[in-house]
Amino acid sequence: MTPQDLMSLEGKLTLVTGAGVGIGQGVALELGRRGADVVLHYASNAQGAEEAAEQIRAMGRRAQVVQGDLSKVSECRRVVDDAVKFLGGLDVLVNNAGVSTTVEFLKTTEDQFDLTFDLNIRGQYFCAQQAVPHMVERGRDLTRRYPDMPWRGGSIINMSSIQGLGGLALHTAYAGTKGAIIAFTRTMAIEICPLRIRANVIAPGAVEVPRYWDNIENYSRELGNTMAPWGRVGLPEDIGYMAAFLSSDAAEWITGQVFTVDGGTMARLPIGVTYH
Repeated sequence: MTPQDLMSLEGKLTLVTGAGVGIGQGVALELGRRGADVVLHYASNAQGAEEAAEQIRAMGRRAQVVQGDLSKVSECRRVVDDAVKFLGGLDVLVNNAGVSTTVEFLKTTEDQFDLTFDLNIRGQYFCAQQAVPHMVERGRDLTRRYPDMPWRGGSIINMSSIQGLGGLALHTAYAGTKGAIIAFTRTMAIEICPLRIRANVIAPGAVEVPRYWDNIENYSRELGNTMAPWGRVGLPEDIGYMAAFLSSDAAEWITGQVFTVDGGTMARLPIGVTYH
């Protein structure tokens, strides 16, 4: 691979969890557009995952879907191993699968808490743990096959949220998981540096996904467009562009970082003052 190709994902072997809908689907499609082969994990939306896989195949890339309940460690391990079996290795893991819990702090039940933490934290943690040895082996394989080309490492991308950085009512358990994702990713990144694997976090802002119509009263695109200073709501492909960059060899020297992709939301001070 020449230096001019560092932004390309041609030949990259990737797994995206929670790819049946929303952000995960948008990420998977963008990785495919950039040249990657993609395994799309889903929990319940088989149709959405398969439709995205068909689009990736139409781009001339390989794609496969795999189902799994990532709140269970055994399923995390199986999903990663199944992806590697199909792809023949693993360069990139995008840990996107998660659940959003919208409930008052004082009314949050033990079951709601457990569901949110089991999927959002357990799933990311153990998928990443299972992926690392496969990425190391992929690096060894590429080094054997292309001894004159330096291996620029594997990439783990964990999906958090700006709610891991700032508060929004009715999301205490959810925000707790998103903050934890940031914390464990930073420490993991340091531990796996010697293995030539990087780990970063994407923290999306308001990104329009199907649950917006279910969970936000009277939601519309017009309402969504008021949620960020940029003047429009985020779309799954906006997150896909960042994930594609972090998956690429151009991001080799970037690890342990948190990237807010939010149309300026976290930059705006929430002070209702009008100056003359």
